[in-house]
Amino acid sequence: MKDLHKAIDDISNIRRQMARSTEFRGYGPATLAGTGAFAVIAASLQSFLAPDPTNRIRAYLTIWIWTAFLSAGLIAVQMHARTRRIHSGLADEMIRMAVEQFLPSAVAGFFLTLVLIRFVPSAQWMLPGLWQIIFSLGVFSSCRFLPRPMLAAGAWYLLTGLMCIALGGGHALSPWAMGIPFGVGQLLVAGILLFTTGEAENES
Repeated sequence: MKDLHKAIDDISNIRRQMARSTEFRGYGPATLAGTGAFAVIAASLQSFLAPDPTNRIRAYLTIWIWTAFLSAGLIAVQMHARTRRIHSGLADEMIRMAVEQFLPSAVAGFFLTLVLIRFVPSAQWMLPGLWQIIFSLGVFSSCRFLPRPMLAAGAWYLLTGLMCIALGGGHALSPWAMGIPFGVGQLLVAGILLFTTGEAENES
């Protein structure tokens, strides 16, 4: 029985090592481009529903948090189907690895948002820039198993996040302070994936 458990552990370790050395292809270009479109739609909605976000911070947060949830949900569903199709036997390990790379950034962004809303309302204008910087860290962390040009996408989000904070005050809560960075950024990510993998396939 001991030998059986050892053999199972050895197989699991081998599969994990193979997953770590395999380029992850579970993110679909069309899906990621779609999330960029979500950002543009959300920015347009904010222009109508929360034109003065400084005084309507709840409406602002509702729009962008729901946009983030919808985007994450779309990516998760498509990633699951695509990974099982492309990586087949390594699908579970590849999905787990992808989640582990991005999860710390997502958790940090969630708690940072809660802290600023609850305890430092005067600093809420920094949220768009901080979200972009935290997202850039998730992209950089994921670059170890994604095409190397993906570093450019991480650099884009880092740069736009810093510029957003540099705007200061109410300007940082402008609809397009989120719409442009995420709209362009997700198109950049989609383009990198499309051209580095040479794919022009239909999404599942």
